[in-house]
Amino acid sequence: MDHIVIIGNGIAGVTAARHIRKLSDKKITIISGESEHFWSRTALMYIYMGHLKYEHTKPYEDWFWKKNRIDLVQDWVKSIDFSEKKCILESGEAIEYSQLIIATGSTTKFHGWRGQESKAVVGMVSLQDLEQIEKYAQNNDVCKNAVLVGGGLIGVELAEMLHTRKIPVTFLVREKGFWAGTLPQQSADLISREIASHGINLLHEEELAEIFSDESGKVSSVKTKSGKILPCDFLGICSGVKPNIDWLKNTPLDCDEGILVDRFLKTNQENVYAIGDCAQQREAVRERKSVEAVWYTGRMMGETVAQTICNNPTEWNPGIWFNSAKFFNIEYQTYGRVWNKPKEENSHYHWECETGKRAMDIEFSTSNRKVVGINTFGIRMKHNVWDHWLNSEKTIDFTIENLEKACFDPEFNKTPLQKIKLHFSKS
Repeated sequence: MDHIVIIGNGIAGVTAARHIRKLSDKKITIISGESEHFWSRTALMYIYMGHLKYEHTKPYEDWFWKKNRIDLVQDWVKSIDFSEKKCILESGEAIEYSQLIIATGSTTKFHGWRGQESKAVVGMVSLQDLEQIEKYAQNNDVCKNAVLVGGGLIGVELAEMLHTRKIPVTFLVREKGFWAGTLPQQSADLISREIASHGINLLHEEELAEIFSDESGKVSSVKTKSGKILPCDFLGICSGVKPNIDWLKNTPLDCDEGILVDRFLKTNQENVYAIGDCAQQREAVRERKSVEAVWYTGRMMGETVAQTICNNPTEWNPGIWFNSAKFFNIEYQTYGRVWNKPKEENSHYHWECETGKRAMDIEFSTSNRKVVGINTFGIRMKHNVWDHWLNSEKTIDFTIENLEKACFDPEFNKTPLQKIKLHFSKS
């Protein structure tokens, strides 16, 4: 019997296992040293904030796996023998595979700062990271000052987490506005104001230079490139993630930033696939990134690779880019591509309400006015509508006129939608 071995029990690996089981009777084994069971990584912050317990973040009951004949092994894979088709575990056990799916996800990206090995210097990717955050940022008695580095989605989540425990937070952001490398400047400024309104000490155009520790080896302060010395008992590294593949770099597996795969998510090794955050497309699909560390991408890759493994070869075709997040009290959605600065042949349309709690960015072709992407802040949109509009190349004029059809709750947003239309007509 074919034995499908999956390394990693995140959304990509587990989705692959579930869909392979739906399509076949193949033997399936999932290996993960992080946790015994699959849990929702997007709920990490809510465990710390007390909204959920760990057991509440498991989408499936513990009996689900046995019932569906998916074997779970809680261990770390030490190495892979590609010629013998074996995974060697840290325990010494060897597990043979017919086909292997590598879905090891992401890990925190450190940048070689002096002192980064100090205690209480932590990312926020895994359950093990959460344990370290709990240890060093348990409350404002244990942690008098926290410093966060990096202006991305992980950073704003960690800032909100620490804020709920009344821990003073200083946030170092290298751009002039929060996430300004991704968002247009006006929207980046809006998010900066939102974060600062919650008492976060947001320092723009500041970068980490050096980390200092005390006699016990625990972080005590940091120095910025501008020369500021900031005392801290906890340093959150939120400057991005990278594919978790360092342990595979000196193997026959072709790797670059991630594990290189073709359109069928195959690697250069026979019967070996890579999906999720650790996979890198040899050729990016349209304007999508070659590595996408996004929950939705992992899920869709899991569904795709399951088809191929079950004798229905299926190319990776992710469609229109989309994502969602939350910046404290402002919900964010994006469909298609809105660059921080419009591409040469494009223009931006920006609307923002007077309270600074709702906004919209649309990028569109200057020549034919076709929309290529939209960001919304505080206004929920329907995925299926924007997916259809972008695929059918609707114009900005059409989309503005028909915003109610795309809005998740048009009654709640009736006034903002009217204001957008009026503003657009005068722009």
